[in-house]
Amino acid sequence: MANFLLLNRDGLLLLSTRAIRLFGYGLLSVILVLYLTEIGLSLVQIGTLITLTLVGDTVISLWLTTQADRIGRRLMLIIGSGLIIFAGIIFSATTNFFLLLFAAIIGVISPTGNEVGPFLSIEQAALSQIISDENRTKVFAWYNLVSAFAISLGSLAGGGIVQLLQNFGFAPIESYRVVVICYGLIGGILGAVFASLSPAIETTQKGVPSVKIGLGLHSSQKTVFGLSALFALDAFGGGFIMQSIIAYWFFVKFQVEPAMLGAIFFGANFLAGISSLLAYRFANRFGLINTMVFTHLPSNVLLILVPFMPTLNLAIIVLFLRFSISQMDVPTRQSYLMAVVDENERSAAAGIAGVARTIGASISPILAGPLLAHPALMNFPFILSGGLKIIYDILLYLGFISIKPKTEKL
Repeated sequence: MANFLLLNRDGLLLLSTRAIRLFGYGLLSVILVLYLTEIGLSLVQIGTLITLTLVGDTVISLWLTTQADRIGRRLMLIIGSGLIIFAGIIFSATTNFFLLLFAAIIGVISPTGNEVGPFLSIEQAALSQIISDENRTKVFAWYNLVSAFAISLGSLAGGGIVQLLQNFGFAPIESYRVVVICYGLIGGILGAVFASLSPAIETTQKGVPSVKIGLGLHSSQKTVFGLSALFALDAFGGGFIMQSIIAYWFFVKFQVEPAMLGAIFFGANFLAGISSLLAYRFANRFGLINTMVFTHLPSNVLLILVPFMPTLNLAIIVLFLRFSISQMDVPTRQSYLMAVVDENERSAAAGIAGVARTIGASISPILAGPLLAHPALMNFPFILSGGLKIIYDILLYLGFISIKPKTEKL
């Protein structure tokens, strides 16, 4: 709890918006593919929809994040909240594929259960504005711990609400739609909280001439683009096993009911949260890059092993082991990026890196859909994901082990 004392009112509000938002993402992700199949979409259409969801998010997020330091971080966060409301309304109101496609491209929907939209990038920059360099990794660890718990609770609630409503006689499609409506309401709550942030979260270095180089970057352009390319590779691998796809895999492979799916992802994300909290201790001792790489590598080996487990219990155990170390690279990655760029580049740098991840993740679902539709190939998303992520780890270490933040240059 003492770590929360590092944060002022704005910091606590940003922590709460992260929790609220990730609860909504977890809520939706458990039932999203099930809902889309229930309203009549094919797996190929769903893969296309998810891909274009992430493509649309890329374009909108790139503009919002690269303009945030100039126009205002709070305003961009409020606009992002409105896009969640918009997506929730359309997804709950229609079964027309093309209208859903339009809402997916323009709005903010998380098929992964993880962060989408402009929020993470701008919040990281805002937090870095109000905390010291020495405390950044620690605060980001708590930030990710809170989000992991929120995803866990959201996943549990999403599966539980659907199961409860179906037990009371609701048709599956109606029970799923209730969750989608709840997702839209969460966007309204987020907008209200963002509106109460103070001007202290805005950058104090506006109007620097060198920013004219483009996309809000200047001296850190090469580093940001190099990291972003690797983050895109990592996210491309991750897109094969996003939470909604894993939920569908468990549903088909082991006939797992929605409430059980919620419980599985509650446990997985709870363990991920604990691992992110441990990250800053490892980073203090071994450095940010070493922590990122040497915790991520074994988690990807475990990921490849999941589909080879012969029973549901063994598959869950291996998945839990994977999640227990898989997220230790997240706060360290976020802290590393903020540490190697200037203050007035932070929103842009985080935004470009986030967009790169979204681009990478947007390609995978359209490839995963046909694999999931074929019984003989439905295990391949796990193998492809783990293999690509291992390549990312090796390239990250080779390319950036020599580029250390100032706080590590002792």
